[in-house]
Amino acid sequence: MLAANTLPLQKATALTHAFIARLVQPRDTFAHKGNFGHALLIAGNTGKMGAALLAAKACLRSGAGLVTVQALADTFTIVQVAIPEAMCVARNAEIAYEKYTAIGIGPGLGTDTISSKLVNKVLNNATQPLVLDADALNIIAANHLLEHIPSNAIITPHAIEFDRLFGNHHNDAERWLTAIEASTKYPFVIVLKGHHTLIAQHGKAWYNTTGNAGMAKGGSGDVLTGIITALLAQRYTLEHTAILGVYLHGLAGDLMLTNEAMESVLPTDLIAHIGKAYLYLRS
Repeated sequence: MLAANTLPLQKATALTHAFIARLVQPRDTFAHKGNFGHALLIAGNTGKMGAALLAAKACLRSGAGLVTVQALADTFTIVQVAIPEAMCVARNAEIAYEKYTAIGIGPGLGTDTISSKLVNKVLNNATQPLVLDADALNIIAANHLLEHIPSNAIITPHAIEFDRLFGNHHNDAERWLTAIEASTKYPFVIVLKGHHTLIAQHGKAWYNTTGNAGMAKGGSGDVLTGIITALLAQRYTLEHTAILGVYLHGLAGDLMLTNEAMESVLPTDLIAHIGKAYLYLRS
């Protein structure tokens, strides 16, 4: 068994500033909002709307041209007061998925029957790139739907969610090896969140070199979902989306330490530093 604190770094490539900086797409001076995609975030539930707000605000801060949140109708006021730039659509509405460029589903969603039906509906009907996180992954694990995840999806489990999907592990090193092996079996991209978040696709793997322990708070993963969904909406490839999204997320976390202590930082601070992270990558 691998030691708990020994990650198999030789199995993956470290992400570097120079490599990531080359991935950031320049913006056309004459572009309009339609050029940067329309992201649909299916997130939030009674008592868990904070997750939806974090994902939606991060999505907007990361460059999506339009963002719509699909949520319970009685939560629309929460979304539109907190994020006037976002639109809302009811959870029970019939969605024309083709109008959206990318879909993120899971943060604060819940695992009730209605949420489970939503996840199944997205897996069976959506053809655009997907980000599957949090409760979407818990629903997939509980219903043994791994085989139904399409090739144009990115999954973003933390350690516990990963074990629900792929079986129990003793430590992160074992999870890394499973993730890399699973990426040869399944067509989707795996983003295994942790101290060194691992990105695996088709047997290739990269590990992140940004981020810090101050990000270990509820809501940080929701921010990552928003960032990744925004990049997909802007038509980055799956590989570049996962790599750039993870690095950008961690870099924003590092930049917030110029103003805050690790103990005091909040996921909302992460969102506030996404712009600085972009500027840093372009400098």
